[in-house]
Amino acid sequence: MTLKTLMQGPLPVTAPLVLNPLMAKMVEASGFSAGYLGGGATGYLKVVLEANLNVSEMCQAALDIRAVSSLPLILDGACGYGDPMHMHRTIGMAEAAGFEAIEIEDQLVPKRAHHHVGIEHMIPLELMAAKVREAVAARRHPDFLIIGRTNAVRASTMDDALRRGEAYRKAGADLVLLSMAKDLGALGYRIVADPSTPLWAGYAAWKKVYADLADDFGAKAQKTDWTAVEHEVLGVIDIEKLLAVERATVEKDKA
Repeated sequence: MTLKTLMQGPLPVTAPLVLNPLMAKMVEASGFSAGYLGGGATGYLKVVLEANLNVSEMCQAALDIRAVSSLPLILDGACGYGDPMHMHRTIGMAEAAGFEAIEIEDQLVPKRAHHHVGIEHMIPLELMAAKVREAVAARRHPDFLIIGRTNAVRASTMDDALRRGEAYRKAGADLVLLSMAKDLGALGYRIVADPSTPLWAGYAAWKKVYADLADDFGAKAQKTDWTAVEHEVLGVIDIEKLLAVERATVEKDKA
């Protein structure tokens, strides 16, 4: 089922952060119907910040995920990786990689690291509207969604944010994202994405494990039997399907 079809349901589509194939399979197993490939989280993961990412590496991440998962993916497309003209390349790449939606925000290109410390560099409304129009013109599949995002709620005023959102909708955006929300269902939101929680939780867990290992490689730490977790991971990646192929072909004599 496509993301566009899922949006017709009575509840918003919930799309937690996914950064790699394993996370995508875990999200699927948890019952979510979509995933969000976050630019901010990817930038942290690569230790370069979102400002240094490009469309090719985001599309490569999608290809890795789509190779093992049919989970509909939303691309956090930052500022669209360029001006209005560049949207034709960006949208073409995103569609080819298998994304079902792209989120484009109204910030300066190239994006700056100061975004991560609360300093926004908003572009004029007219320029962003032109980017949305070109993104819409560039898409080849009618089910591919264009999401126009504005950070004006925190960088300017609510009036400015609403004015921008209306302009982006008039320019052809299928959805508008404001960087705020409380009563999501009552406000009519159709997609709810979590761009960071799994990353922070994972970081905290990794930090503890590495700290334990750094203490004489865990000699003094309470030992944990990871066998059950290992078996669960093998189930998530569906190793039995691959083993069955080998048993039927190259491992016949050992079956």
